[in-house]
Amino acid sequence: MSDTTHDGEITVTMRPPADNGLSPAQLAAKYGLSVSGARPGLPEYIRQLWGRRHFIVAFSQAKLTAQYSKAKLGQLWQVVTPLLNALVYYLVFGLILGTKEGIPNDVFVPFLVTGVFVFTFTQSSVMSGVRAISGNLGLVRALHFPRASLPISFALQQLQQLLFSMIVLLVIVMAFGSFPSLSWLLVIPALVLQFFFNMGLALIMARMGSKTPDLAQLMPFIMRTWMYASGVMFSIPIMLEGKPSWIADVLQANPAAVYMDLIRFALIDGYGANNLPAHVWLLAVGWALLFGVLGFVYFWKAEERYGRG
Repeated sequence: MSDTTHDGEITVTMRPPADNGLSPAQLAAKYGLSVSGARPGLPEYIRQLWGRRHFIVAFSQAKLTAQYSKAKLGQLWQVVTPLLNALVYYLVFGLILGTKEGIPNDVFVPFLVTGVFVFTFTQSSVMSGVRAISGNLGLVRALHFPRASLPISFALQQLQQLLFSMIVLLVIVMAFGSFPSLSWLLVIPALVLQFFFNMGLALIMARMGSKTPDLAQLMPFIMRTWMYASGVMFSIPIMLEGKPSWIADVLQANPAAVYMDLIRFALIDGYGANNLPAHVWLLAVGWALLFGVLGFVYFWKAEERYGRG
């Protein structure tokens, strides 16, 4: 600002401020401002997510407890539900449709129950992932936290539910003549790989479901089709005997079938390696890495858009 005098009058001249001509983005950068809710870089996002690990575990446990809080049998429904499903499938497919043909009687029941329990793990993770964001908008809009915490916690919830069911599964397996052996330890890496696959799939479905809530109505039909194509209640090689071999190869290589076959092989004495697809462990690791990594990145890409609109 400067003062000049003309015939006794004072004229005040204002100098333009130093920020004149800068765009809003340039001004924000100059004064260290950032967009509220902006997506952090991937390494920072992973760091934030690790910092919320206790919340993820606590949230999954709370959801698991609340799921059956109003039922008289409570947590027992975690085991009763898949057992009832297995019983229905045994009556319809095993006895009426004869899908157990070619599988010894002492193998078919643990074969079927294992398939139902393991596929339910993936199915429930996908279904809960679809609603992870759209069903928790109040939480998403009220608090600032990595949104990936929600689908990951739902996948973890389903893993905990499966572990409860595994107790009953092991009893059934032993009742039909398969007793503990070193091969049972293979269940651990198989379930870890399946968890990472389920988590990635839940993250993908969470992003898609956040913008398309109607997806939750469509997914039961997709999951049912997937179940029938994965050999839950029948042996794919036996059922497709006489058909072009590539059809059985494709169906056995699908991730749901891969993880089911690995756990069946680990637990059931009469289910030998000849029932497994070629390079089965490579397939299991590949599916887990593919969906785990791509699902996480795909979800992170839309981080700043969750809960808006």
